Amino acid sequence: MEPVCPIGLACASEISALLSPPSPLQVQEYYHNLLSSRGCSGISVKQDGNFGKGVYADMDFKEGELVLKDPMFVGVQHSLNKIDCLVCSFCFRFIGSIELQIGRRLYMKQLRANESHGCDVGNSSQHFHGMDSSDEEENTQQCTSGISKTKVPLPEGVVESLMNGQLVLPCSEKFTLLPAVPCPGGCGEAYYCSMLCAEADWESSHLLLCTGESSDPARREALLKFNKHANETNDIFILAAKAISSTILRYRKLKAASLGKQVKHDTSCVSNHRSLSFLLEAWRPISMGHKRRWWDCIALPDDVDSSDEASFRLQIKELAFESLQLLKAAIFDKECEPLFSLEIYGHIIGMFELNNLDLVVASPVEDYFLYIDDLTHPNKEEAEKITQPILDALGEDYSICCEGTAFFPLQSCMNHSCCPNAKAFKRDEDKDGQATIIAHRFIRKGEEITISYVDEDLPFEERQASLADYGFRCRCPKCIEEEP
Repeated sequence: MEPVCPIGLACASEISALLSPPSPLQVQEYYHNLLSSRGCSGISVKQDGNFGKGVYADMDFKEGELVLKDPMFVGVQHSLNKIDCLVCSFCFRFIGSIELQIGRRLYMKQLRANESHGCDVGNSSQHFHGMDSSDEEENTQQCTSGISKTKVPLPEGVVESLMNGQLVLPCSEKFTLLPAVPCPGGCGEAYYCSMLCAEADWESSHLLLCTGESSDPARREALLKFNKHANETNDIFILAAKAISSTILRYRKLKAASLGKQVKHDTSCVSNHRSLSFLLEAWRPISMGHKRRWWDCIALPDDVDSSDEASFRLQIKELAFESLQLLKAAIFDKECEPLFSLEIYGHIIGMFELNNLDLVVASPVEDYFLYIDDLTHPNKEEAEKITQPILDALGEDYSICCEGTAFFPLQSCMNHSCCPNAKAFKRDEDKDGQATIIAHRFIRKGEEITISYVDEDLPFEERQASLADYGFRCRCPKCIEEEP
C-alpha cells in the first residue's frame, strides 16, 4: 500500500516551489559564488540545454596537475568502519595517534575473537574514542579462550597501553596526528581534529543531530531510533538527515539576519512569503543537485526480476517513509515543514543515490609500518622487536582506510566519459575527505572536464549496462567507435 504523507498534501505549493528547477542565471550565480568562496581558479560550471551542468577548463592543465579539491556538502563514515578508524567527523582526517589507531584495531580484534568463543558481554571501552552507544553494547571483556586463539599473542596490557598513550611506538613521532577533540554536545560519537571542525560541524548540522545527554530526552531517544534504523538499513538516510538539518539551520540564520534588520521583538514582520523565500534560499545547495526520487532512480538489484520491479520500488518508498517518520520525530521544525514531506525526502536521497561518491582516506598506519620496514640495520631490528608482534597480531588487514560516502557539489557537476580527461585521485598530501581531481591527460582551455563513472576498461556493453543505472546512454567518442 502506498504510504500517505499528510505534509505532502498540506504543503503542496511550497514543495512544488522547492522542487522547481533553478534558472540558468541562478545556476551560474550559485557556482560562481561557490568557486570564489573556495578559491578555485581555472574552472567554471556551465549549464547546457542538452546535457545539464558541466565543468569546463578556463586554463590549460598539464597531465597530473591538480584540477580541483572539492570539500563535501555532506558525508558519512560507514558505521562499521567507525570501529576500525578514528577520524574527524567533519573533514574525515585521521586523529589521535598512531598508537591509538593501532590499539583500537587490536582491541576490536580481541572483542571479535572473544565473541566467536562465546565470552560474556561487558563494558571495557571507557577510553575507546569514537565508539557510539550501539558499539558499546557489543563490547566484550577479555577472556582466555579468545586470547589463546590469536595468531601472535601480545603481552598483557599492550593494547590498553597503546590506547591510553603509555606505550609509544618507535618512530611514531614522524607520523603525528592531531589530538581528538570531543563533540561539544557530549554525544561521545563525534570527534574532531580541531575546534574549527567541531564548530563547523555543529553549525552545519550536528546541532540538531547530536545525541548528547544535554539534549532533550525525547529528541535524543528519537534520534537514537533514527540512527539505529539507518545503520541497519542504509546509511544514505544519515546523509539525508544532515542535508535537512543543514537546510533548517541555514533557514534560521537567514531569518535571524532579516529580523536583525527589523524590529527584533516583532516577529510578525516576517510574513509567510518571506519565510518561504528564506527556505528556498536555504534549500539552494540541494536545488542544484536533485533530479529524481530515490525509489524511481535506484537501480534494480540483479536478484530482483523485472516483473517484481513495481513491488521493489514500493518497498524502497515505504523504507524511506519509515526513516522519514523517525527523523521527523527527532528534529521536526514547523517553519520548515515541507522538508519533512516524503516527496522532498525522496528527492534528497535520490540526489545522493545518483551523485554520491565513495569517501576514502588512507590510514597513516600503513605508512608507519612501511617506514619501519624501510629502516636500515640496526635501527630496523631494534624497532621490529616492538612492532613486529603488533603487526603479526593485526594480521593481513593491519591497515584499513576510512570509508564512507559523500556528496561533493562540484565533482557532482562533472559529466561522464569512457575516455575521460580527469580522474579522482588521492595524492600523498591529501589527508582528508575532500574530493581530489587531477588531469588524466593534457586538458586545453575551454575543454569540458570529464571523469568516468564506471571502469572505462570494461567492454562496451558492460559499460552501457552500468551507466544505465545513471539514466543515460553514453555517446562519448570511445562508445561511438566501439558500438556494434
